[in-house]
Amino acid sequence: MAAAPKLSIVIPVYNEEAVLPTLFARLYAALDALAVAYEVVFVNDGSKDRSAALLREQFQRRPAHTRVVLFHANFGQHSAVMAGLAYARGEYIVTLDADLQNPPEEIGKILEKLDQGYDYVGTIRQQRQDVFWRRALSRGVNKIREWITPVRITDQGCMMRGYARSVVAALNETREVNTFIPALASLYAMRPVEIPIAHEERHAGQSKYSLYSLIRLNFDLVTGFSVVPLQLFSMVGMVVSGFSALLVAYLFVRRLIIGPEAEGLFTLFGIVFLLIGIALFGIGLLGEYVGRIYAQVRERPRYIVQAVLEAESRDAAQ
Repeated sequence: MAAAPKLSIVIPVYNEEAVLPTLFARLYAALDALAVAYEVVFVNDGSKDRSAALLREQFQRRPAHTRVVLFHANFGQHSAVMAGLAYARGEYIVTLDADLQNPPEEIGKILEKLDQGYDYVGTIRQQRQDVFWRRALSRGVNKIREWITPVRITDQGCMMRGYARSVVAALNETREVNTFIPALASLYAMRPVEIPIAHEERHAGQSKYSLYSLIRLNFDLVTGFSVVPLQLFSMVGMVVSGFSALLVAYLFVRRLIIGPEAEGLFTLFGIVFLLIGIALFGIGLLGEYVGRIYAQVRERPRYIVQAVLEAESRDAAQ
């Protein structure tokens, strides 16, 4: 491993004991068929099953092509991918999930586009095998994101993507705590492209993303790349304030002309509750941005590496 390989594969791993043997068999066979110098960088994100042990065994079987980064705790998928990008040495880097929903045999398509001079290769899953609500949520979020932010990603949920070294270098310089890697890469790239790839059912295990996690992820994406939500709420606040002022003026004039009356009391309550609900939503939205500032100013490390398994030790940069 003295010379840097042409291709690095970065794979975050969290409790994937059931799928790893099949992943090893398919991944290395697909990479050997490409006939290029490569390395596979596995990042164990604090797995609680036998994933770390299986990764150690695979490193012992293929030490010339395998590197394993071991976290001492669970820091999340994005932190694991960022660690993999920091340790990857290849001219081209491809990220891949361990669940085999994106077939390793499709890596050749990404490599071909990178060889053509594209510095970021996004992917679009064809004939998705996800459940209906995931596909519907993905379409809806994509439309909202394209309206609010400058990020243009057709399929933001697909992990298999290709990056040139220049884009990865820019990503490694990013110090944002909540890093949405594909979105940043699409902005940093000079020649981005998207290609269709195959999609399979999860080979084994369960998805690590619940509905709540997906909603949180997309909310982080929107608030991380745009202040439009705050601007829209400010506009809504101005409109509501204007109507509220007109309502108060109307009630004051009515009281002078007709006199006090009890009718319309519950309507007034309804209006008040509506305004309170809007105010609470605005406070929550503002809290999301303040929370991002709070997380950023603490400057805590994204991850802590317990050990790195590699054929030749070198200084690791985090």
